Amino acid sequence: MQEQEPIRSKQPGALRGLSGKVLLLTIIFVMLGEILIFLPSIANFRIQWLKGRIAQAEIAALAAEAAPDQILSSDLRSEILMGAGVLVVSLEKGKSRKLALRSDGDFMIDASFDLRDTKWYDAITDAFGAMLTGEARVIGVMDKPPNMSGDLIEIALYEEPLREAMFRYGINILLLSIFLSLLVAGLIFAALNWVLVKPMQRLTRNMVEFGQNPEDLSRIIKPGARRDEIGIAERELHGMQSELASMLQQKNHLAAVGLGVSKVSHDLRNMLTSAQLISDRLSNVEDPTVQRFAPKLISSLDRAIEFLSQTLKFGRAQELPPKRERLELRALAEEVIETSVIKASSRIRIFNTVKPGVLVDADREHLIRVLTNLSRNAIQALEFLQAERGDTPDGAIMLEARREGSVTVIEVRDNGPGIPAQVRESLFQAFQSAARQGGTGLGLAIAAELVRAHGGDIHLQSSTEAGTCFVITIPDQVTQLRAGRVADRKVSFKA
Repeated sequence: MQEQEPIRSKQPGALRGLSGKVLLLTIIFVMLGEILIFLPSIANFRIQWLKGRIAQAEIAALAAEAAPDQILSSDLRSEILMGAGVLVVSLEKGKSRKLALRSDGDFMIDASFDLRDTKWYDAITDAFGAMLTGEARVIGVMDKPPNMSGDLIEIALYEEPLREAMFRYGINILLLSIFLSLLVAGLIFAALNWVLVKPMQRLTRNMVEFGQNPEDLSRIIKPGARRDEIGIAERELHGMQSELASMLQQKNHLAAVGLGVSKVSHDLRNMLTSAQLISDRLSNVEDPTVQRFAPKLISSLDRAIEFLSQTLKFGRAQELPPKRERLELRALAEEVIETSVIKASSRIRIFNTVKPGVLVDADREHLIRVLTNLSRNAIQALEFLQAERGDTPDGAIMLEARREGSVTVIEVRDNGPGIPAQVRESLFQAFQSAARQGGTGLGLAIAAELVRAHGGDIHLQSSTEAGTCFVITIPDQVTQLRAGRVADRKVSFKA
């Protein structure tokens, strides 16, 4: 099947990008703010407009009272009312109420408003009622006289001039709001675009380009001198990209080296196997010199072949999953000892102290490989110590095991020289845990991989001049039990 190419991220368009969204949201929020400002503004405009009419009406009433005998002609009265923009003016002083001016004709007051004590929400409601009402209404307005000519003044007037003035004021406010919205939105957008959007676009563009070729070191982002969150993100991204590029280069180099080593190891193992067969025949030669060097040659060839076999096994992409079964651990340990003791010197003894009946839930071949690697490492350490110091006591390796609940604990002990401190930090890493010259550093890495495949753990419990102890824990495999159900039908038996 043809593999699909990974989908690469594309730069969004102007409106779908971060810049467009910031600009749109800024315009919306500024317009929303202008609307919230417009509501009390239009209500205040209406109240001030009506108070202006009341002030003019009070002056007209005072002018009418100043006329000789307080008598005005019909034409003069109409001119005064028209100049004040009202139809009726009445003043109240104390308990007396006086109709100061009244226009000719009959009319009915459709709505009355008291400006002496108006709540802000009532003012907004009345303002929108005046703008949205399409009828030519006559309204009555009451307030305290601004010149204190009485206790109360009440006027009647047509609402149409007020509505027209409010619409003109609203249009002016709308145009001003649009201008301010665009101006403020532009300034906020420019600031956000410079502080946030541009750096974020740089980050995303760099991540897309780096993702296309992570091994190209020139695509690693160069952090700026910012000390805010954007600067922290740039520096962290630089660190992650540098580490990832380095790891990819190292893995590619290791993969290439591993492929070459696998090919060479495969052919070299075949050559060494042939040399081993020839060296076995040399052991039958009665020449003393041959008899003296033949065992060393055979031992060296065995170690070389074993090293190549371990390298080829470790080079596989992945170990096969374990085929777990219940195993009697004492018999399995005996099999490991029989295999390991063949290559051990006469001064090394391996003891099987596993009690009968101790079971382990594991893959047989995997567990044999784990215990064999640990035993072989112990044998090599003891032989190395005996070769350097001939006065050392005989070597001893003990395989122990016990059950702790649903976990099997296995211990491999020896009385060897211990593991150097500089090796313990990388003990289970391939090619890095060799404590002696000629060691491969693969045995413990393979053992750890096989144990972890069982969901278990392997660790170094102790390592001193008195000996070393490795502990392996392997938990039992969890099994799902199906719950049964009791039958409902009852059965009776007759005698």
